[in-house]
Parts: sequence; C-alpha cells; structure tokens
Amino acid sequence: MTDNQEQKPLAGKIALVTGASRGIGAATAKALAAKGAHVILTARKVKGLEGVEDEIHAAGGTSTIAPLDLTDGESIGRLAQAVAERWNKLDIMVICAAQLPTLTPVTQIDGQQFNQALTLNVLSTQALLAHFDALLKRADAGRIIGLTSSVGAQPRPFWGAYGASKAAFENLLESHAKEIERISEIRVAILDPGATRTDMRARAYPGEDPDSVRPPEVVGNRIAEMLTEDFPNLHRMRVETPR
Repeated sequence: MTDNQEQKPLAGKIALVTGASRGIGAATAKALAAKGAHVILTARKVKGLEGVEDEIHAAGGTSTIAPLDLTDGESIGRLAQAVAERWNKLDIMVICAAQLPTLTPVTQIDGQQFNQALTLNVLSTQALLAHFDALLKRADAGRIIGLTSSVGAQPRPFWGAYGASKAAFENLLESHAKEIERISEIRVAILDPGATRTDMRARAYPGEDPDSVRPPEVVGNRIAEMLTEDFPNLHRMRVETPR
C-alpha cells in the first residue's frame, strides 16, 4: 500500500451523504472527504451545505453540494440522473437525514408531523434506494450505511412516532440488504450513533448539558473508519466510543 493509499484510502470513491448541512451528516461528510472520497452533500439548507463544503475544501478535500428536499421523490430522481451523468457510479451512501416529531403520547401524535416524519425517514429512504440502486451496483463494492435510533427496536414512552418511523426505516434497509446480497457486491449496515450532540437531541432533551454527550465528529469518524475497514452485509453496530 502506498503512502497516499494509507492517507486517502477512499480516494476515487464517490459518496452521497444526506442531512449533510449539520450534525452527524456534516461530520460524516468531512470525515469521508478527509479520507479521499469526493462527497456529494445533500440537505435543504444551502447556506449550511456551503459552510460544510468550504471546510472540506479548506482541508484539501473535494465535494459537490446538491441542495434538495428529500421528501420530493422527483428531486431524488433528478439527483441520481445528475450523478449518473457525471460519475456513472456511486460507491457510498450514508443516510443521516431524519425528522423528529414532537415527543408526545401515541394518542396525541400530531398527524401532520407524523406524516412528515414518515415521508422523510421512510419514504425518502425507499426512493434513495430505488433511484441509486443501479449506480451502487456499478461501483466495485457499493456500501450503504443508515443511521437509526435505539427507539426503533426498543419502544420508549412518548417516542412512538419517531420510533415507528425508525423501525420501518430499519426494516426497509434490512429487506433491501437481503434482496441484493446474492446478486451484487453491495453491503448494507445500520448504525446507532447513541447519545450525540446534535440539534435533534437538543430538542428532545432541552435540559441536557451538551458537553455531557459525544460530539458528532466522533460518529462521523467512526463511519469513515467502517468504510475503510469494510463491514459484512447486514452489519449492525452502536457507537460506543468515549466522549
């Protein structure tokens, strides 16, 4: 292995990161770029994406911003077409974008918020898998990592809306992984970042000291390490790295 391969093990890889304007998505994008991947940054907020791209470029990495609303399936299709025309493949997809509805008893869940969470957390995931499937199969070894939450598998009071969406999210990813494992080199992993310092967590735990939980960079670096070390299909893990 050359010095460049050791320093930039993901050189030549094209990575798509959703929710890349802040939090774990931004940290993951920067970590992947630091290891040599060209990162496609997606989120709704252009200013946030531009800030992340500036940091990536300042550190010597490369990226492309692609502002879009993931709840619009047609936008996902247009992005896939653009990626196909420019690179003709996608090596890595990291699904970080998610929406947290107001924490409330199941009987009081706001229907509009629940619908929005299901659309972003579940329907857009299916659209991403569908539109980028061919591009992932064109890569030598396509990799998909989806970020989940413990409430998807372990129901918790007042977290029913978000937990239900994450349970469906996990089911989609696991079903897809099993469907493709014998017909492609694509591998799928589901990662629970655990307690991490994000805006979403701040809304869920408004009284928590942010310094008491790990920064998103810890999770982003672990994701980049996973892709460097590689992982088996249907891999599941929880980030337990010390703060």
